[in-house]
Amino acid sequence: MDCRNLLRIVDDFFFQESLEVPTDAPLATRMRPRTLDEYCGQQHLLAPGKLLRRAIEADRISSLILFGPPGTGKTTLAQVIAGATASRFERLSGVESNVADIRRVVATAGSRRGHGERTILFVDEIHRFNKAQQDVLLPEVENGVVRLIGATTQNPFFSINSALISRSQIFELRPLAESDLLVLMERALGDAGRGLGRMCVRIDPDAAAFLARLSNGDARKCLNALEIAALTTPPSTDESVHIDLGAAQESIQKKAVVYDGTGDDHYDTISAFIKSIRGSDPDAAIYWLAKMLHAGEEVRFITRRLVICASEDIGLADSNALLVAQAAAQAVEFIGLPEANLLLAHATLYLATAPKSNSATVAIGKASAEVREGRTLAVPEHLRDGHYKGSERLGHGKGYLYSHDFEGSYVPQSYLPEGRRFYTPTENGLEKRIKERLDHWRALFESQQKQGARRS
Repeated sequence: MDCRNLLRIVDDFFFQESLEVPTDAPLATRMRPRTLDEYCGQQHLLAPGKLLRRAIEADRISSLILFGPPGTGKTTLAQVIAGATASRFERLSGVESNVADIRRVVATAGSRRGHGERTILFVDEIHRFNKAQQDVLLPEVENGVVRLIGATTQNPFFSINSALISRSQIFELRPLAESDLLVLMERALGDAGRGLGRMCVRIDPDAAAFLARLSNGDARKCLNALEIAALTTPPSTDESVHIDLGAAQESIQKKAVVYDGTGDDHYDTISAFIKSIRGSDPDAAIYWLAKMLHAGEEVRFITRRLVICASEDIGLADSNALLVAQAAAQAVEFIGLPEANLLLAHATLYLATAPKSNSATVAIGKASAEVREGRTLAVPEHLRDGHYKGSERLGHGKGYLYSHDFEGSYVPQSYLPEGRRFYTPTENGLEKRIKERLDHWRALFESQQKQGARRS
């Protein structure tokens, strides 16, 4: 027997050993899908014809980064890929492994490569690798010594080196649908080898639906709750186990909101919050606020966003929105949690139901672009400071008309060379009245300009 065949036999032995699951392992571990056909969910990636499925079936996998919430099947998918491709499988942990472990795996992979074999390196929680550890992987991934599959619950664009990202395909796994979780529970109840089939477990439809709903898309949480319910429910006289809604409710802990506070959940939730206010949906806005508060989001971060939103999205349609938001920000500092929740709810609902205008946002954007990209405009002579000695000799302030000397405290007068306009008021809320005044003033100014042009 040559060395190449001996190496394959040894690798196959240890690979199978690594995939064997102890009989006392949690149900979610025992019921891990072993093939693509068994894999449940993630149809946006693995449905027939999708890129990732085609790559797996053709054994054309490059380095991958899988990211998504806990219990969405990242580790399981890596094992399925390993079983479906002609590659050796090595596994490291971002928590436990160090540079020496990486170098050992890479050396083994290089030896296999010399015999024409490829290696898949699976790194669980790859975001826990520091920069030095990620840098060790980089040349081996680039040279094809290993095909990396990294799993992370955090957005890789925030937590993984950009050089490693550029050499990997990124796939986002989504929380499983309740229908997917119901399928997984049905499989577990019917599988006598790995699941609960030998126990004769029967679960009421409303109990199964409850577990699927409260699991929040987490397959691990769902199956482990099902196992707890099955093992702790007293069997009936015929030795069968009946899980009703009460048993299901006792078997699953209160749903914990998935929220990392600095990554995707932080930014996505505040984005949904602000967009709900902008879209005038108070129900959605108050829900996203409640989620952030429940998850422990920093209150100052929320109040800052409310103050910004008051000018960015409501603006002159209701200038009181800025006063309400600022008052809430100050009051929150004075009151503190949990009563501050009421203040934040007050401000959120006021902003969500207020008329909307982004005219201030658009105006400053246009003016800033003009300053940044256009010709710098000189201050007209009549607007320049005329209070210092010698200013009169320079002609500063000459011809300036003091507005309060005229009826309505307005007189047509040029304040900007070439008559450029940046602010366009809307007809929403109180800004409609501003538009009426501004249209009147602009009409007077244009009329004066036309008269001046005729006299010249």
